[in-house]
Amino acid sequence: MGVDTTIVKCLECNSRDLVYDENRGERHCADCGLLLEEKIVDESPEWREFSDGGESTNRSRVGAPVTNLLHDKGLSTQIDWQNRDYAGASINTKNRSQLYRMRKWQMRSRVRGSQERNLSTALVQIGVVCSKMGLPKTINERGADIYRRALKEGLIRGRSIEGTVAASLFIANQQLSTARTVDDFAKHTKLTPKEISRTYRDLKRKLAIKTPLPTPMVYVARFVSDLGLSSKTERRTREIIKKAEEYELTHGKSPSGIVAAALYIAGQETGQVRTQREIAEVTNVTEVTIRNRYKQLADNLGIKLEI
Repeated sequence: MGVDTTIVKCLECNSRDLVYDENRGERHCADCGLLLEEKIVDESPEWREFSDGGESTNRSRVGAPVTNLLHDKGLSTQIDWQNRDYAGASINTKNRSQLYRMRKWQMRSRVRGSQERNLSTALVQIGVVCSKMGLPKTINERGADIYRRALKEGLIRGRSIEGTVAASLFIANQQLSTARTVDDFAKHTKLTPKEISRTYRDLKRKLAIKTPLPTPMVYVARFVSDLGLSSKTERRTREIIKKAEEYELTHGKSPSGIVAAALYIAGQETGQVRTQREIAEVTNVTEVTIRNRYKQLADNLGIKLEI
């Protein structure tokens, strides 16, 4: 244990002049010499470095942090592929073949049993999907954590790894309010939106996961960027959506459809006109949906456009 912070004065003479001896691990009174604590463990970092000139730059006393992105959380060791010894010299051919066999068996020993193999494969797929979609590391880690929970509860049996991976990432996407739809995940996997949605609902129900309802505001910045619109059009789009939410026109409607209609109206008002087809391709909604939402917003918000 470290220094007891509750002892602020000497128990014998009530002096507050207490001395801590780091070498002995003791604390005593400077006036009467009473020993107050002994065998104190030093909890401060060691900062020991044995490499040349590295003491001021490399003050780490631990390895890499634990991560959910690896099936063993990064706690196992790896044999490097550089084929060099500790001094940096190249390993000869005879020892290189032996090292190759050791490396191969060491990699096999890291994955034990069908569950670990399943998890290892899934985490690789999660990384691939996140890389393709440009998702942040937080989504990657949250999706990996959800997949681990599903595997632990036995929810993977009877389902494809790819389907569960997509559903886990979609749940993570909703929890962290990232502007991605089911259609976006379907584009980067071999699954249909219907298959992803079915697995998504099952995982949410059986793992008791709660996610906030997606709001149109989340998608505005992304769609504005994809359509190449200005900040003025983005502000007007947000104003339309905010007013629609006040009038409760967004309840029960697809967020993408509301954003698409608001973008169409804002583009007409600011002179940055985008056709319904262009908006439909970016937002993954049909032109019919855009027209229906546009008419609904225009009628209820008193918006008149000359088209």
